[in-house]
Amino acid sequence: MFADNDPRLSQLLEGIVRLASGDLTSRIEVSDARDELDAIIMGTNLLAEDLQIIYEELEQRVQVRTQLLHEAHLEMQKMAMQDPLTGLANRSALIEALRSAIDDDEADEGPVILLLDLDAFKSINDSLGHTAGDNVLITVGQRIRGAVRATDVVARLGGDEFAIVMPAVSADQAAIVGHRILAALNEPIELPGRSVRCGASIGLSVGGAGQTPEDMLMEADVAMYASKAEGQNRLHRFEPGLLLVRRLRSQLVEDLRAAIKSDGLTLHYQPVVELSSSRIEGVEALVRWNHPTRGLIMPDEFIPLAEDAGLISELGLWVLRTAVRQLRQWIDASLVDGHFSVRINISATDLQSLQFIEDVRNVLKETLVRPEQVVLELTEVAIVKGNELDRYSLGGLRGLGVGIEIDDFGTGYSSISYLRRLPVDRVKVDRSLISGLGTDPTQPALVAAVLQLVRACGLEAVWEGVETAEQAEILRALGCLSAQGYYFSRPVPPEEVPGLLAAQPESAKQ
Repeated sequence: MFADNDPRLSQLLEGIVRLASGDLTSRIEVSDARDELDAIIMGTNLLAEDLQIIYEELEQRVQVRTQLLHEAHLEMQKMAMQDPLTGLANRSALIEALRSAIDDDEADEGPVILLLDLDAFKSINDSLGHTAGDNVLITVGQRIRGAVRATDVVARLGGDEFAIVMPAVSADQAAIVGHRILAALNEPIELPGRSVRCGASIGLSVGGAGQTPEDMLMEADVAMYASKAEGQNRLHRFEPGLLLVRRLRSQLVEDLRAAIKSDGLTLHYQPVVELSSSRIEGVEALVRWNHPTRGLIMPDEFIPLAEDAGLISELGLWVLRTAVRQLRQWIDASLVDGHFSVRINISATDLQSLQFIEDVRNVLKETLVRPEQVVLELTEVAIVKGNELDRYSLGGLRGLGVGIEIDDFGTGYSSISYLRRLPVDRVKVDRSLISGLGTDPTQPALVAAVLQLVRACGLEAVWEGVETAEQAEILRALGCLSAQGYYFSRPVPPEEVPGLLAAQPESAKQ
């Protein structure tokens, strides 16, 4: 045993207090007595040493975890500011870079933003698939990065839209870079098995006092649409007058949306004539828009507007319903028989929607019109370059029993082998192939060759753009079955169709 007044007791107590306060390096001195009290002191020191080792290991783990969390946080910040496909900055990073450039008081000149939209990306993506589309976007990003300065920020804003923030640069210098980007993007892009071109349209906006990044982006967007209106591979600088054009365009889009919903559009009908008998075998429905303040607006103006605004499917459904209901009225009035057909133009967008098949089915069910009396027309480019979904949709439409016709046939596609593979009934030969008929002595041979080619594929042709009696007679003599054009009739409103039907030769009415 040890005495109550042994000084080692107070040393032991002080040591335990130090350890309890967190001083794990503290140790209690062991005496030479090596008795039971020294044994307790030694045990306390061993415990302190173990606690110190545990604490150091724990501290090291905390440091490692903290470092990992910090790295993960940095990676998340990077991901939050980076486009995952191209590795470029994203919209958030672009806005920050633009805000920083606007706020730079030391810059001699304001920042410039270039907003870029690819001109042909949708057709590449639709025809070659999303993997090819992604490869195009990656290549585009690399080419833009290679065409700009090291201090410029290149971002992908989504889809096929890119932007470049150029700090402290003049508009002229930025335009030079912009044209360098256009030149780089106009070069072919090599994909597995083929080469594609994908030009762009660029809008340029110069920063000014009191502007926000959002203001500059809006101005660049307005300028970019002006570039698109001028044609492919263009650069346009923002001008205040473009805002008025933008507002007018936006208002026209809203007017068109309202017109579709309120039946503010009309259909005109152009006859398709059987050449041998002059019988009107059907009509093509052509949409017209009589705007309340702007007057008659032709399709070549408002259909592209509908496509850009995402209204083309609504417009197409309105045309489908209206045309087939009109055919039902003519049938009920005994003006036409079961062989009379109505042709309706549909867009490539319709084929990308499985709902379109149901829309056609519902219209046929509602009107009780026989499916073969409805012929859907698609452009040659849309039907040839479509993807698997397009072909599935064509098969589904064919399953309903409706006719399918290729419009604008002969407008430049390099191969006709697709005619044997696609579920189509007829082709409508583009007017350009008969424009010289009656004046060019070589034209009849060309028409005969095209007709033979079409029939070799098991199809028939409608010849579009017939403007004279001589053209009609040459086509009839060559064995062509059907034609359409101003010689027979211009497109007319529905109330004039009964008069055209009544004016047919008696032999054609049998």
